[in-house]
Amino acid sequence: MASGSSTMKILIKGGRVVNDDVTQEADVYIENGVIQLVGRELMIPGGAKVIDASGKLVIPGGIDASVHLQETFMNATTQDDFYSGTKAALLGGTTMVLAHLLPEKDTSLLEAYEKCRAHADAKTCCDYALHMGVTWWGPKVRREMEVLVGEKGVNSFQMFMAYKDLMMLKDSELYQVLHTCKDIGAVARVHAENGELVVEGAKEALDLGIGGPEGIEISRPEELEAEATNRAITIASRAHCPVYLVNVSSISAADVIATARMQDKVVHAETTVAHSVLSGMHYYHQDWAHAAAHVIAPPLRLDPNTPDYLMGLLGNDIINVVASDHRAFSTKQKAMGKEDFTKIPHGAAGVEDRMSVIWEKGVVSGKMDENGFVAVTSSNAAKIYNLYPRKGRIIPGADADVVVWDPDATRTISASTQVQGGDFNLYENQRCHGVPLVTISRGRLVCENGVFMCAEGSGKFCPLRAFPDILYKKMLQREKTQALRRVDRAPYSGDVSVVANSGKKDSAPPEDDVTMRVTTRHGGMRDLHESSFSLSGTQVDDHIPKRSSARILAPPGGRSSGIW
Repeated sequence: MASGSSTMKILIKGGRVVNDDVTQEADVYIENGVIQLVGRELMIPGGAKVIDASGKLVIPGGIDASVHLQETFMNATTQDDFYSGTKAALLGGTTMVLAHLLPEKDTSLLEAYEKCRAHADAKTCCDYALHMGVTWWGPKVRREMEVLVGEKGVNSFQMFMAYKDLMMLKDSELYQVLHTCKDIGAVARVHAENGELVVEGAKEALDLGIGGPEGIEISRPEELEAEATNRAITIASRAHCPVYLVNVSSISAADVIATARMQDKVVHAETTVAHSVLSGMHYYHQDWAHAAAHVIAPPLRLDPNTPDYLMGLLGNDIINVVASDHRAFSTKQKAMGKEDFTKIPHGAAGVEDRMSVIWEKGVVSGKMDENGFVAVTSSNAAKIYNLYPRKGRIIPGADADVVVWDPDATRTISASTQVQGGDFNLYENQRCHGVPLVTISRGRLVCENGVFMCAEGSGKFCPLRAFPDILYKKMLQREKTQALRRVDRAPYSGDVSVVANSGKKDSAPPEDDVTMRVTTRHGGMRDLHESSFSLSGTQVDDHIPKRSSARILAPPGGRSSGIW
């Protein structure tokens, strides 16, 4: 599609415009890549392409807050690059993706950023932004984080409490990173699992002869996620940094987040389509390839109530965002771990199906309404990453990222018809209501009735601004009113003890050089701090005459009643 297509005029007529807070009957007029007018009976210039949206919904384009494109992870390179991945996103109704960058330990964040921009800008079909992984810590990392936020348009960083020896940070390092995020106004994304115990659990499973995909569920139980989630929130609270928990997969971890939010901590959370729809019983499937295709981290959970619970929390804004966490691998790549589940690359495809699956499992099931659907698939991400209301809302002046959505149409998901990479689909043969009929990206008509009309490299990088209000407005105000202050008092002017052998560790005298403690008497009374008992049988007070026993007739406090 020609680059000048963003100048085309489009009128979407007769639909119901759905934002995260309101639904209204309105027409939408688009010109120069921007929404110009929203209302009834619009007066527009001639030459506009008219799209009839009668009986349909007009929603903000989806924002997928977690995708992995053109990435090498666990010795495997993802099946999708920035072209095929963003093409699949647009066909599914998503008009912007936030992609991960995971530099190796001890390498430059800035160099990784420049390398990624070089190939992503040439391939992407839709708008995109970047999450930078912080996989190690040091003064250089802090300086580069400051540059990325101040000059490169990156405002989010992802830290890992798992993946020991690859990306995991120690608690003290996580604290320093969160402190830096707070100082520079960045979004602090945390993958919360107890990485130390994950490693131990994997060793135990392998020692028991469990090498299949079920090992990931056995070695990474939800209690490890819940513990790490609580720890991450605690560390963030000490650093006075808002925290954003990602890949929330379990009821217990979700409850930790819900409790923290009720305690008014600045905590936001993201789950994935897979975790909010699928069960961990897939790991016990007799077909190894089927089971391995579901290997993601954290793993899917065995508790059959988990998907409904997470979907309910999405509907009630306890969990704020649902992402695909798209990371497509082939069965052949997964088979690198055919004898050892720890070598199965973690990831599954989903960027193409995210919107339809959430509509079916969230809206059709009654867990959320159409406004909540827009919130969890678009608007909340726009707010958290400081894109709102330029994106995530249909109003005059916003980017023309718009989808005409048919809530009644259905489609059946299949790997055989998908555009996204990989040879397996987690939602195979699932029949979903909710189909994107028309997708408009920056005013460009890119998809219509399943036909893709977008040139490679026609998307743009979106710089993200620091200090998003939804995260930092409340936090900065608290710092003003709750700042720690010292107590003003007169300096101490009394004597100060001198510490003997300063700088040396106290050590006990040799056993053959133990000196007896000098016994002192105070006012004729025994010093109760000194022992008078001797194992020899002779006691230190044997020379003192013993008093004859005396019966106390009237003890202090009065005579006993005799009941006892």
